[in-house]
Amino acid sequence: MSIRQYNLGSIVKPGFNPLGAQTSVTTYNLFSWGGSSYGQLGLGNTTSYSSPKQVGSLTTWLVLSAGYRNSMAVKTDGTLWTWGINNQGQLGLGNVTDYSSPKQVGALTGWSSVSAGNFHGLAIKTNGTLWSWGRGTEGQLGDGTNVAKSSPVQVGALTTWSKISAGSRFSFAIKTDGTFWCWGDGYQGSLGLGNTTDYSSPKQLGALTNWSSVSGGRQLFCLAVKTDGTLWTWGNGGSGKLGLGNTTTYSSPKQIGALTTWSKISAGYETSGSIKTDGTLWLWGNNDYGQLGLGNTTNYSSPKQIGVLTNWLSLACGFYHCLSSTTSGSLYAWGQNNVGQLGLGDITNRSSPVQIGSLATWGTISGGDGFSIALG
Repeated sequence: MSIRQYNLGSIVKPGFNPLGAQTSVTTYNLFSWGGSSYGQLGLGNTTSYSSPKQVGSLTTWLVLSAGYRNSMAVKTDGTLWTWGINNQGQLGLGNVTDYSSPKQVGALTGWSSVSAGNFHGLAIKTNGTLWSWGRGTEGQLGDGTNVAKSSPVQVGALTTWSKISAGSRFSFAIKTDGTFWCWGDGYQGSLGLGNTTDYSSPKQLGALTNWSSVSGGRQLFCLAVKTDGTLWTWGNGGSGKLGLGNTTTYSSPKQIGALTTWSKISAGYETSGSIKTDGTLWLWGNNDYGQLGLGNTTNYSSPKQIGVLTNWLSLACGFYHCLSSTTSGSLYAWGQNNVGQLGLGDITNRSSPVQIGSLATWGTISGGDGFSIALG
């Protein structure tokens, strides 16, 4: 099954070409659960739910991403929808009003992929153009300014953008030629450019053309995979989240081990994870709430395998919890559960993966700060 990752824990369903036409697309219902203090669940209220709740009755959702306490999604008609907290204009709706139900961003179609950061958003259209909105103080919008924008603005004029990831106060993107670009807050080397400088326009990371996927963390770090299956990381190394066997901060990419079998990645707050080509699941970093899924609350600075299963398909690391689906379509959750973000019908933390219900039709998954959204 072909999977393409765009942001922290957000996966696009098979059959969708983000830079071309939709083919053999299966549509899905949208579900959410967990905390909803700003309406980030999209259910028309600010009530928390500890079990999945369907957002509306539409079955035309295709791509989604959970931010800090806001959400965004694209429908099969190419329209873009957002909801939740909007104090920095991160919903892209031209205002700073919070919304507890999905609201369409403009009237345009042609949106294909999205990534929600802490207080800003990124999106790519089917024509390969890149757009951003929300907080811009650290240059994370990439439009050459440090000014917030409450509506989408185009980043340059290029039509070769392919993959995106919005982190805490920075942004990452990969072009169709395999080059890697970054901008925003460079504190603690989070951009990987060998310094701690902020940049308000995209800067190329090195000269390589073999970058494959990227996931920007919520606490000043990044994960990336190359086409050769190697895994790379940089930025703040607190809690061991870089996976390098220490807690050191690095301002340039460092390879995690020597393996060439890394595939899908997800960077959470201070937790990192990856699925290998053999379907095994690996996590490392902060484990205060059991979010590493290892049955304890011990931090690990090197990748640790979760159980012995080899059928893991997708991974989404939220702030202090994780979600992962299997090739059979079942969905599992673990970690912090103070507001029901695990979707297990209670508010008890779990330090090992627990299946959410009995459904076997789960698709795209994404985790935010104390909440989860998924297609199913």
